[in-house]
Amino acid sequence: MRRAEHHPSRRTFLDVTGTMMAAGLTAGCAADTAKPPRRTPDSATTPVPASTSTSTPTPVSATGRHQAGITLPQPAQPNLLAVVADLGATADPGPLLAELGQAILTLTAGNDPRLMGLPPGDLTITVGVGPRLVRAAGASLPGATDLPPFSRERIAPRARGGDLLIQICAGDALLLPVVAAALLAQAGDRLRERWRQSARRGANVSVGNGLTAPRNPLGFIDGIVGPHTAAEQQRDLWLTGPPAVAGGTLAVLRRMELDLPRFAALSVAEQEAVFGRRRASGVPLSGGAADSGPDLGAKTPDGRYLVPAAAHARRAHSTAVGVGLMLRRSYTTDEPAPGLLFISFQNDLRTFTATLTHMETSDALLPFTTTTAGATFLILPGFDRHRPLGSQLFDPPPA
Repeated sequence: MRRAEHHPSRRTFLDVTGTMMAAGLTAGCAADTAKPPRRTPDSATTPVPASTSTSTPTPVSATGRHQAGITLPQPAQPNLLAVVADLGATADPGPLLAELGQAILTLTAGNDPRLMGLPPGDLTITVGVGPRLVRAAGASLPGATDLPPFSRERIAPRARGGDLLIQICAGDALLLPVVAAALLAQAGDRLRERWRQSARRGANVSVGNGLTAPRNPLGFIDGIVGPHTAAEQQRDLWLTGPPAVAGGTLAVLRRMELDLPRFAALSVAEQEAVFGRRRASGVPLSGGAADSGPDLGAKTPDGRYLVPAAAHARRAHSTAVGVGLMLRRSYTTDEPAPGLLFISFQNDLRTFTATLTHMETSDALLPFTTTTAGATFLILPGFDRHRPLGSQLFDPPPA
């Protein structure tokens, strides 16, 4: 595989969702149903939940109706590496994806010598294809639309879009570069890397009702709301058709720099007004519990909204925007600058684009962000040894 001549960082850790990015830093571009995830055959990929042990993470099966690394494990692993690449002009996506799928099976099972003896633990590898490849398979398919430009972006050409996403997550940060090297070696000259980002999630804190979420670099609890139940995920997360994409989902990646000094200079009350939630607890400024949605109609005795008009919790609220829920993940980054990588998963790209468009008019959080990379991908349906990765969408390899 050929590396891009220039990419933001060659560090071991990755700097890639979810979420301070414009669509959901913490308050949420999702709904107000922060119920604990319920594992069902439809919302899982056949795995065992991620272990809470810090020594021996429970393995996560790579096979099933959906790819691992989206809703499973729960909670998500703390370390992530995202690699975005382009397919060579003469490369056939069908055989390449099938090969990558077979490599994923051996890597996650710990049977691949390229792991160099490292135990895979809770390793997950999730693969998506960009709009150009989706359009080649069918112009009307979900995922065929490019992510449009937005305000507050400073994105170099090579950091916008891409043909292939490889998302690698694990409890053990040492696995990330090793696994990426194995997969890129498998692809060889058929792929050319655009950019990569390594990132990490903070420790999870309880927000009530059995739900946990990490804090973002601005100190606020991130990702409280989203499609947590099987019914919500079926409605807003998973693609149900056409058959070529059923079981997949759509991902949006946005890497952002954060103006941490300017945000830190605000008083706690001013910071909470930006988000619409209490910094310490995550409770909405309208009251209630952290896992409950804000009451956007609640006012003070003198008629002011308890959740300010420009608060992120209001501007990114799914009902205020008129869209479904998105599963949001945000990861802290150190390079190329302090910030975060926002990743969202949803079954309609408009869920993201309409939310960010609504935020751009007056969201108080956006002035503290500058987006430096962005892309959208169709996350392929699940696979196994008899149903190769990508075979529903692209021609399978010859028998």
